[in-house]
Amino acid sequence: MKLASKRMWVTVALVGVAAVWGGTFVMVKDAVSRYPLYGFLGLRFMIAVLAFVVMFPTSFKLFKPGTVRVGVVAGLMLCAGYIFQTWGLQATSASKAAFITGMFVVITPALQALLLRKPPRTATIAGVVLAVGGLWLLSGGTAGGWNVGDTRTLLCAAAYSAHMIVLGGAGREHDARPLTLVQLVTVAVVCGGIALTIERPPLPPDGGVWVALVVTGVFASAVAFAVQTYAQRIISPTKTALILIMEPAFGGMFGWLAGETLGLSGVTGAALILCGMVVAEFIGVSAAVTEHVVIETTLEGPSVSMIEQDS
Repeated sequence: MKLASKRMWVTVALVGVAAVWGGTFVMVKDAVSRYPLYGFLGLRFMIAVLAFVVMFPTSFKLFKPGTVRVGVVAGLMLCAGYIFQTWGLQATSASKAAFITGMFVVITPALQALLLRKPPRTATIAGVVLAVGGLWLLSGGTAGGWNVGDTRTLLCAAAYSAHMIVLGGAGREHDARPLTLVQLVTVAVVCGGIALTIERPPLPPDGGVWVALVVTGVFASAVAFAVQTYAQRIISPTKTALILIMEPAFGGMFGWLAGETLGLSGVTGAALILCGMVVAEFIGVSAAVTEHVVIETTLEGPSVSMIEQDS
């Protein structure tokens, strides 16, 4: 297959990944209204572990000293993110959750700049201002539309940012495949353990929950990771991230199709969040002439620009 054809199909596959990620907000919101939260997450990540092992069986040969330790730390951050996000979906709309979760793309470079004691780039500051303004409008502005589900989802975005910083620091020394496997196992064990201790759920009661489990466990995790890693061999990491940044837009679209409405203020706020993500992610990378900036592949969600830390 010619390179141009490969690039076209990879681009289509990445758009599909963004659409799957966006669609999971509606799926998960519906599923956890009928099945316990930790039980759902435990099963979801058990399925993800099995799918990942099938797709990447050589991961076990790529472990290095410290891979498990770093993977567990990153996995705990990831676990917190998924718990807050899924918990948040029980009290807010899928559309709002998609855009608020996307804030982690803006929070990560700002938080990393603070931790590294480097002044944040102008583009990062501009991205944060745009995204925060968008968040205010999305939540209803002066109408006071912010709710507890939105707070939980914002905590999810903060946890995802911490997760990315772990990967961009100590995680850079390890192969992404075993590191991802450890993260998946960590989330499955933590959520599964909580479910067995507190919820003791039966098997899911209907096909809708099982569809959500398979889509989120197989396609939104293992398959999506495979597509991202392959795509970065064919097209630039920046283009990959730009395509995947469409995830919140797909989340909003699927929420609208499910009957949710954001209103003019909400749509304007969502657009500002997307603009903030693009400005912080791409204009900031272009402006970073004195730093080595890489686009870090994520397990789920848009890829994130990271300042490479000194070893």
